[in-house]
Amino acid sequence: MIGPIYAITDPGAPLPVMAQALAAARGGAWAVQLRDKHAPDRDLVDLARSLLAVLRPLGVKLIINDRLNVACVVDADGLHIGQGDGDPAQARARLGAGKLLGLSVETLAQGARVPDCVDYIGIGPVRATATKPDHAAPVGMDGLAAIAARAQVPAFAIGGVGPGDARAIKAAGAVGMAVVSAITRATDPEAATRALCAEWGHA
Repeated sequence: MIGPIYAITDPGAPLPVMAQALAAARGGAWAVQLRDKHAPDRDLVDLARSLLAVLRPLGVKLIINDRLNVACVVDADGLHIGQGDGDPAQARARLGAGKLLGLSVETLAQGARVPDCVDYIGIGPVRATATKPDHAAPVGMDGLAAIAARAQVPAFAIGGVGPGDARAIKAAGAVGMAVVSAITRATDPEAATRALCAEWGHA
């Protein structure tokens, strides 16, 4: 089941990744994405296994960012890849049919050619974001709406989104928002996640 609040971990945030993930899960996130561009696979495997042990009892999905090998080794619930992270069809073949596969989409052209093997897309960045310095040009809410309107799969807004954005994101046609800093760098990440879920419910 896909829900509105999708938490993404930040290894540079003050709280340890395990604490970030657990707080987001307890606050109502439907999934947590483990994202670390620099850690070696072996470290991510250990961390992912620890995360699965606490997230699965809560009914929360663990999605691995980019690292197909890690996702397969730990039997994660899914994988999220970018446009330059390999062929989605090959990733799907290794993951298997029962796993979630997400794809980042930055332009209308990319949104128009999402392969059938992908379960959801992350559209963005909606705004410039410090958590991914090499991001593409921001699409804004209008770009989000344009790409989501052409999507054949559920779409999440990502990149600089947080409190106060739920109504606009929902109006743009997205099923939810993928959130990094508004959760991981909040004073109380669990309460922040719960507030985002509530805001979406009232939007």
